[in-house]
Amino acid sequence: MKKILLAAAAAALMSVSLLGVSASAEEMCASYLTGKQVPVSIGRQRPFGLMIENDADAVQWQHGTSYADIMYEAMVEGGITRLEGIFEDYEGADMIMPIRSCRPYYIYFAREFNAYYGHFGQVIYAVPILQLSDDMAGLPFGEDGQNYTLHDGSAAYIRHHDGVTGIYTNHQLLSDAIDNAGWSRDYASGYTGHYNFAQDGETVDLANGQTANVVIPGFVNNHARFDYNQDDGLYYRSEFGSPQIDQLNGQQLAYRNIIIQECPSTMFDDHYLWTDPAISGGVGTGWFITNGKAERITWQKEFWSADDPILTTISSAYVSFDVRLCDFNVTRYYDESGNEIVLNQGKTFVEVVREQDAGMVVISDDYGIDTYVIDSMG
Repeated sequence: MKKILLAAAAAALMSVSLLGVSASAEEMCASYLTGKQVPVSIGRQRPFGLMIENDADAVQWQHGTSYADIMYEAMVEGGITRLEGIFEDYEGADMIMPIRSCRPYYIYFAREFNAYYGHFGQVIYAVPILQLSDDMAGLPFGEDGQNYTLHDGSAAYIRHHDGVTGIYTNHQLLSDAIDNAGWSRDYASGYTGHYNFAQDGETVDLANGQTANVVIPGFVNNHARFDYNQDDGLYYRSEFGSPQIDQLNGQQLAYRNIIIQECPSTMFDDHYLWTDPAISGGVGTGWFITNGKAERITWQKEFWSADDPILTTISSAYVSFDVRLCDFNVTRYYDESGNEIVLNQGKTFVEVVREQDAGMVVISDDYGIDTYVIDSMG
Protein backbone atom coordinates (compact mmCIF):
# COMPACT_ATOMS: atom_id res chain seq x y z
CA MET A 1 0.00 0.00 0.00
CA LYS A 2 2.86 2.35 0.87
CA LYS A 3 4.51 1.70 -2.52
CA ILE A 4 1.27 2.56 -4.33
CA LEU A 5 0.95 5.86 -2.42
CA LEU A 6 4.57 6.77 -3.16
CA ALA A 7 4.11 5.99 -6.84
CA ALA A 8 0.97 8.11 -6.98
CA ALA A 9 2.74 11.00 -5.28
CA ALA A 10 5.68 10.77 -7.69
CA ALA A 11 3.31 10.75 -10.65
CA ALA A 12 1.52 13.80 -9.27
CA LEU A 13 4.81 15.65 -8.82
CA MET A 14 5.89 14.77 -12.34
CA SER A 15 2.55 16.00 -13.66
CA VAL A 16 2.93 19.33 -11.84
CA SER A 17 6.52 19.62 -13.04
CA LEU A 18 5.55 18.96 -16.64
CA LEU A 19 2.67 21.40 -16.38
CA GLY A 20 5.08 24.00 -15.02
CA VAL A 21 7.48 23.47 -17.92
CA SER A 22 4.61 23.63 -20.38
CA ALA A 23 3.21 26.78 -18.79
CA SER A 24 6.56 28.55 -18.77
CA ALA A 25 7.56 27.57 -22.31
CA GLU A 26 6.52 30.21 -24.83
CA GLU A 27 6.57 30.22 -28.59
CA MET A 28 9.39 32.33 -30.01
CA CYS A 29 9.58 34.53 -33.10
CA ALA A 30 12.06 36.80 -34.84
CA SER A 31 11.69 40.38 -33.61
CA TYR A 32 10.72 42.88 -36.30
CA LEU A 33 13.06 45.38 -34.63
CA THR A 34 16.22 43.35 -34.01
CA GLY A 35 15.84 40.06 -35.89
CA LYS A 36 16.61 38.20 -32.66
CA GLN A 37 14.44 35.43 -31.25
CA VAL A 38 12.03 36.79 -28.64
CA PRO A 39 8.79 35.51 -27.08
CA VAL A 40 5.75 36.01 -29.30
CA SER A 41 4.13 38.03 -26.50
CA ILE A 42 6.87 40.62 -27.08
CA GLY A 43 7.78 40.27 -30.74
CA ARG A 44 4.24 40.37 -32.12
CA GLN A 45 2.95 43.23 -29.98
CA ARG A 46 3.10 46.72 -31.42
CA PRO A 47 6.08 48.80 -30.23
CA PHE A 48 6.03 52.36 -28.92
CA GLY A 49 7.82 55.32 -30.47
CA LEU A 50 8.77 57.92 -27.84
CA MET A 51 10.27 61.39 -28.25
CA ILE A 52 13.37 61.97 -26.10
CA GLU A 53 15.07 65.29 -25.41
CA ASN A 54 18.74 65.41 -26.39
CA ASP A 55 20.23 68.82 -25.64
CA ALA A 56 23.27 69.35 -23.39
CA ASP A 57 21.17 69.57 -20.24
CA ALA A 58 19.01 66.55 -21.10
CA VAL A 59 21.74 63.89 -21.15
CA GLN A 60 21.96 63.82 -17.34
CA TRP A 61 18.24 62.94 -17.25
CA GLN A 62 18.14 60.34 -20.03
CA HIS A 63 16.67 57.19 -18.50
CA GLY A 64 15.54 54.02 -20.27
CA THR A 65 17.21 54.90 -23.57
CA SER A 66 19.11 51.60 -23.73
CA TYR A 67 15.77 49.76 -23.91
CA ALA A 68 15.04 51.20 -27.37
CA ASP A 69 15.78 48.67 -30.13
CA ILE A 70 15.74 51.35 -32.83
CA MET A 71 16.88 54.92 -32.22
CA TYR A 72 16.39 57.86 -34.59
CA GLU A 73 18.21 61.17 -34.38
CA ALA A 74 17.29 64.22 -36.45
CA MET A 75 17.83 67.94 -36.22
CA VAL A 76 14.94 70.02 -34.90
CA GLU A 77 15.79 73.72 -34.59
CA GLY A 78 18.82 75.79 -33.79
CA GLY A 79 21.07 72.85 -34.64
CA ILE A 80 19.72 70.83 -31.68
CA THR A 81 18.86 67.20 -32.32
CA ARG A 82 16.09 65.14 -30.80
CA LEU A 83 15.82 61.38 -30.42
CA GLU A 84 12.98 58.96 -31.02
CA GLY A 85 13.29 55.50 -29.55
CA ILE A 86 11.25 52.60 -30.88
CA PHE A 87 10.66 50.35 -27.86
CA GLU A 88 9.61 46.69 -28.03
CA ASP A 89 10.66 45.01 -24.76
CA TYR A 90 10.72 47.80 -22.17
CA GLU A 91 8.77 46.40 -19.25
CA GLY A 92 11.85 46.68 -17.04
CA ALA A 93 12.26 50.40 -17.76
CA ASP A 94 10.41 52.00 -14.86
CA MET A 95 11.41 55.46 -16.10
CA ILE A 96 11.83 56.58 -19.73
CA MET A 97 12.72 60.26 -20.03
CA PRO A 98 12.93 63.11 -20.81
CA ILE A 99 9.80 62.83 -22.99
CA ARG A 100 9.68 65.79 -25.33
CA SER A 101 7.60 67.41 -28.04
CA CYS A 102 6.77 66.16 -31.53
CA ARG A 103 8.07 67.27 -34.91
CA PRO A 104 6.14 65.97 -37.95
CA TYR A 105 8.83 63.74 -39.46
CA TYR A 106 9.17 61.67 -36.30
CA ILE A 107 5.56 60.53 -36.73
CA TYR A 108 6.55 59.03 -40.07
CA PHE A 109 9.38 57.08 -38.43
CA ALA A 110 7.06 55.58 -35.80
CA ARG A 111 4.45 54.63 -38.37
CA GLU A 112 7.04 52.72 -40.43
CA PHE A 113 7.15 50.29 -37.50
CA ASN A 114 3.35 50.30 -36.96
CA ALA A 115 4.20 51.80 -33.56
CA TYR A 116 2.13 53.90 -31.22
CA TYR A 117 3.61 57.39 -30.91
CA GLY A 118 4.20 59.22 -27.63
CA HIS A 119 5.23 62.84 -27.00
CA PHE A 120 4.73 65.74 -24.62
CA GLY A 121 3.84 68.77 -26.73
CA GLN A 122 3.93 69.33 -30.49
CA VAL A 123 4.61 71.93 -33.14
CA ILE A 124 1.39 73.12 -34.80
CA TYR A 125 2.43 71.69 -38.19
CA ALA A 126 2.36 68.17 -36.72
CA VAL A 127 -1.24 68.35 -35.51
CA PRO A 128 -3.01 67.20 -38.72
CA ILE A 129 -0.67 64.18 -38.99
CA LEU A 130 -1.02 63.32 -35.30
CA GLN A 131 -4.79 63.28 -35.75
CA LEU A 132 -4.30 60.49 -38.32
CA SER A 133 -2.18 58.36 -35.95
CA ASP A 134 -2.35 56.29 -32.76
CA ASP A 135 -1.01 59.27 -30.91
CA MET A 136 -0.44 59.40 -27.14
CA ALA A 137 -0.34 63.16 -26.59
CA GLY A 138 0.76 64.48 -23.23
CA LEU A 139 -0.58 67.95 -24.08
CA PRO A 140 -3.67 67.11 -26.15
CA PHE A 141 -5.29 70.52 -26.47
CA GLY A 142 -4.39 73.73 -28.27
CA GLU A 143 -1.59 75.74 -26.72
CA ASP A 144 -0.98 79.50 -26.91
CA GLY A 145 -4.42 80.22 -28.31
CA GLN A 146 -4.29 77.47 -30.93
CA ASN A 147 -7.53 75.54 -31.37
CA TYR A 148 -7.07 71.79 -31.78
CA THR A 149 -7.67 68.49 -29.99
CA LEU A 150 -5.52 65.38 -29.97
CA HIS A 151 -6.01 62.02 -28.28
CA ASP A 152 -5.72 62.66 -24.55
CA GLY A 153 -2.79 60.57 -23.36
CA SER A 154 -1.84 62.88 -20.51
CA ALA A 155 -2.27 60.12 -17.91
CA ALA A 156 0.71 58.31 -19.46
CA TYR A 157 3.16 61.02 -18.37
CA ILE A 158 4.39 62.11 -14.94
CA ARG A 159 6.47 65.17 -14.05
CA HIS A 160 9.68 64.33 -12.24
CA HIS A 161 11.07 67.87 -12.02
CA ASP A 162 10.47 71.32 -13.48
CA GLY A 163 11.51 72.27 -16.99
CA VAL A 164 11.56 70.60 -20.40
CA THR A 165 13.62 67.65 -19.14
CA GLY A 166 11.17 66.73 -16.38
CA ILE A 167 8.60 64.41 -17.98
CA TYR A 168 8.80 60.62 -17.82
CA THR A 169 6.71 57.56 -18.64
CA ASN A 170 7.08 53.80 -18.27
CA HIS A 171 5.66 50.50 -19.48
CA GLN A 172 2.77 50.38 -17.02
CA LEU A 173 1.66 53.95 -17.72
CA LEU A 174 1.76 53.37 -21.47
CA SER A 175 0.06 49.97 -21.19
CA ASP A 176 -2.81 51.45 -19.20
CA ALA A 177 -3.12 54.31 -21.68
CA ILE A 178 -3.30 51.87 -24.61
CA ASP A 179 -6.09 49.96 -22.88
CA ASN A 180 -7.97 53.18 -22.13
CA ALA A 181 -7.67 54.23 -25.77
CA GLY A 182 -9.02 50.86 -26.94
CA TRP A 183 -6.19 50.43 -29.45
CA SER A 184 -5.20 47.00 -30.73
CA ARG A 185 -1.97 45.62 -29.32
CA ASP A 186 -1.39 43.49 -32.42
CA TYR A 187 0.49 44.58 -35.50
CA ALA A 188 -1.70 45.67 -38.41
CA SER A 189 -2.83 42.89 -40.71
CA GLY A 190 -0.23 42.33 -43.41
CA TYR A 191 2.62 43.99 -41.53
CA THR A 192 5.75 41.87 -41.96
CA GLY A 193 8.46 44.06 -40.50
CA HIS A 194 10.81 46.83 -41.55
CA TYR A 195 14.30 45.40 -42.01
CA ASN A 196 15.84 42.27 -43.50
CA PHE A 197 18.06 40.64 -40.88
CA ALA A 198 20.79 38.03 -41.14
CA GLN A 199 19.73 34.51 -40.21
CA ASP A 200 20.64 33.06 -36.81
CA GLY A 201 24.36 32.30 -36.71
CA GLU A 202 25.17 34.43 -39.76
CA THR A 203 27.11 37.71 -39.90
CA VAL A 204 26.88 40.48 -42.48
CA ASP A 205 30.34 41.58 -43.61
CA LEU A 206 30.53 44.49 -46.03
CA ALA A 207 33.65 43.07 -47.60
CA ASN A 208 33.98 45.81 -50.21
CA GLY A 209 33.07 48.62 -47.83
CA GLN A 210 35.40 51.22 -46.38
CA THR A 211 36.73 50.87 -42.86
CA ALA A 212 34.38 52.46 -40.35
CA ASN A 213 36.00 52.49 -36.92
CA VAL A 214 34.50 55.89 -36.15
CA VAL A 215 31.25 57.35 -37.46
CA ILE A 216 30.48 61.06 -37.00
CA PRO A 217 27.01 61.96 -38.30
CA GLY A 218 27.87 65.65 -38.56
CA PHE A 219 25.77 67.38 -35.89
CA VAL A 220 27.78 70.36 -34.66
CA ASN A 221 25.60 70.98 -31.61
CA ASN A 222 26.27 67.67 -29.84
CA HIS A 223 29.31 66.33 -31.75
CA ALA A 224 27.82 62.83 -31.72
CA ARG A 225 30.07 59.92 -32.64
CA PHE A 226 30.13 56.11 -32.67
CA ASP A 227 33.25 54.06 -31.91
CA TYR A 228 33.43 50.48 -33.15
CA ASN A 229 34.40 47.75 -30.69
CA GLN A 230 35.86 44.80 -32.58
CA ASP A 231 35.39 42.47 -29.61
CA ASP A 232 31.60 42.61 -29.55
CA GLY A 233 30.83 44.13 -32.97
CA LEU A 234 28.98 47.09 -31.46
CA TYR A 235 29.18 50.83 -32.12
CA TYR A 236 29.29 52.78 -28.85
CA ARG A 237 27.78 56.24 -28.92
CA SER A 238 29.10 59.45 -27.38
CA GLU A 239 27.96 63.08 -27.54
CA PHE A 240 28.90 66.36 -25.91
CA GLY A 241 32.38 64.89 -25.39
CA SER A 242 31.30 61.96 -23.19
CA PRO A 243 29.81 58.48 -23.55
CA GLN A 244 26.03 58.64 -23.87
CA ILE A 245 24.76 56.78 -20.82
CA ASP A 246 21.36 55.41 -19.87
CA GLN A 247 21.12 56.80 -16.35
CA LEU A 248 18.68 54.03 -15.42
CA ASN A 249 21.29 51.27 -15.63
CA GLY A 250 24.63 52.96 -16.34
CA GLN A 251 24.95 51.39 -19.81
CA GLN A 252 26.50 53.27 -22.71
CA LEU A 253 24.24 53.24 -25.77
CA ALA A 254 25.54 50.73 -28.32
CA TYR A 255 24.29 49.50 -31.70
CA ARG A 256 24.97 46.71 -34.16
CA ASN A 257 23.93 48.72 -37.21
CA ILE A 258 23.99 52.38 -38.19
CA ILE A 259 21.97 53.79 -41.08
CA ILE A 260 22.60 57.34 -42.26
CA GLN A 261 19.58 58.60 -44.20
CA GLU A 262 20.13 61.84 -46.09
CA CYS A 263 16.82 63.72 -46.47
CA PRO A 264 15.69 66.93 -48.19
CA SER A 265 15.20 69.64 -45.60
CA THR A 266 13.83 73.16 -45.50
CA MET A 267 12.14 75.46 -42.98
CA PHE A 268 8.45 75.58 -42.11
CA ASP A 269 8.91 79.16 -40.95
CA ASP A 270 11.63 81.22 -39.31
CA HIS A 271 11.90 78.73 -36.44
CA TYR A 272 10.78 75.17 -37.20
CA LEU A 273 12.48 72.69 -39.51
CA TRP A 274 10.82 70.32 -41.98
CA THR A 275 12.90 67.30 -42.96
CA ASP A 276 11.15 65.20 -45.59
CA PRO A 277 11.19 61.43 -44.86
CA ALA A 278 9.10 60.45 -47.88
CA ILE A 279 10.35 62.60 -50.82
CA SER A 280 7.21 61.72 -52.82
CA GLY A 281 8.49 58.26 -53.64
CA GLY A 282 11.80 59.58 -54.93
CA VAL A 283 15.22 58.14 -54.19
CA GLY A 284 17.46 59.35 -51.39
CA THR A 285 21.04 58.50 -50.48
CA GLY A 286 22.91 57.50 -47.36
CA TRP A 287 25.23 55.00 -45.66
CA PHE A 288 24.93 51.58 -44.10
CA ILE A 289 27.51 50.77 -41.40
CA THR A 290 27.97 47.47 -39.62
CA ASN A 291 30.76 45.19 -38.43
CA GLY A 292 33.45 47.85 -38.91
CA LYS A 293 32.61 48.64 -42.54
CA ALA A 294 30.49 51.20 -44.39
CA GLU A 295 28.89 51.27 -47.83
CA ARG A 296 26.86 53.80 -49.77
CA ILE A 297 23.15 53.09 -50.08
CA THR A 298 19.97 54.52 -51.54
CA TRP A 299 16.56 54.62 -49.90
CA GLN A 300 12.97 54.81 -51.08
CA LYS A 301 9.45 54.48 -49.68
CA GLU A 302 7.97 51.08 -50.47
CA PHE A 303 4.92 51.06 -52.80
CA TRP A 304 4.67 54.85 -52.87
CA SER A 305 2.08 56.14 -55.37
CA ALA A 306 0.94 59.61 -56.37
CA ASP A 307 -2.50 58.04 -56.92
CA ASP A 308 -2.90 57.43 -53.18
CA PRO A 309 -5.60 59.64 -51.66
CA ILE A 310 -4.43 62.84 -49.99
CA LEU A 311 -5.19 62.58 -46.26
CA THR A 312 -4.31 66.15 -45.34
CA THR A 313 -2.22 69.07 -46.55
CA ILE A 314 0.34 70.91 -44.41
CA SER A 315 1.00 74.54 -45.25
CA SER A 316 3.30 77.11 -43.71
CA ALA A 317 5.02 80.34 -44.65
CA TYR A 318 7.71 78.52 -46.62
CA VAL A 319 6.40 75.11 -47.60
CA SER A 320 3.25 73.19 -48.50
CA PHE A 321 2.93 69.44 -48.97
CA ASP A 322 0.31 66.73 -49.21
CA VAL A 323 0.23 63.78 -46.83
CA ARG A 324 -0.70 60.42 -48.34
CA LEU A 325 -1.11 57.07 -46.61
CA CYS A 326 1.80 55.67 -48.63
CA ASP A 327 4.08 58.32 -47.10
CA PHE A 328 4.04 56.17 -43.95
CA ASN A 329 5.13 53.01 -45.76
CA VAL A 330 8.34 51.27 -44.76
CA THR A 331 11.55 52.86 -46.04
CA ARG A 332 13.66 50.33 -47.95
CA TYR A 333 17.43 50.64 -48.22
CA TYR A 334 19.47 49.32 -51.17
CA ASP A 335 23.16 48.74 -51.86
CA GLU A 336 24.90 50.02 -54.98
CA SER A 337 23.90 46.86 -56.85
CA GLY A 338 20.23 47.51 -56.13
CA ASN A 339 19.85 44.73 -53.56
CA GLU A 340 18.02 45.43 -50.33
CA ILE A 341 20.53 45.58 -47.50
CA VAL A 342 20.66 42.88 -44.83
CA LEU A 343 21.28 44.04 -41.26
CA ASN A 344 23.08 42.15 -38.55
CA GLN A 345 20.81 41.07 -35.75
CA GLY A 346 20.69 43.61 -32.96
CA LYS A 347 19.92 47.26 -32.35
CA THR A 348 20.00 49.90 -35.08
CA PHE A 349 20.62 53.64 -34.94
CA VAL A 350 19.20 55.74 -37.81
CA GLU A 351 20.83 59.14 -38.28
CA VAL A 352 18.56 61.41 -40.31
CA VAL A 353 20.91 63.95 -41.89
CA ARG A 354 19.82 66.93 -43.98
CA GLU A 355 21.01 66.64 -47.59
CA GLN A 356 22.83 69.96 -47.26
CA ASP A 357 24.81 68.52 -44.33
CA ALA A 358 25.75 65.23 -46.01
CA GLY A 359 29.31 66.45 -46.58
CA MET A 360 29.78 66.72 -42.81
CA VAL A 361 29.32 62.98 -42.27
CA VAL A 362 32.71 61.48 -41.39
CA ILE A 363 33.48 57.77 -41.61
CA SER A 364 37.04 57.08 -40.52
CA ASP A 365 39.49 54.29 -39.75
CA ASP A 366 41.19 56.53 -37.17
CA TYR A 367 39.96 56.04 -33.60
CA GLY A 368 41.84 59.21 -32.63
CA ILE A 369 39.87 61.53 -34.90
CA ASP A 370 38.33 64.52 -33.13
CA THR A 371 34.65 65.24 -33.73
CA TYR A 372 35.45 68.94 -33.92
CA VAL A 373 36.82 68.30 -37.40
CA ILE A 374 33.24 68.85 -38.63
CA ASP A 375 33.10 72.44 -37.32
CA SER A 376 35.00 73.76 -40.33
CA MET A 377 32.90 71.79 -42.83
CA GLY A 378 29.58 73.61 -42.45
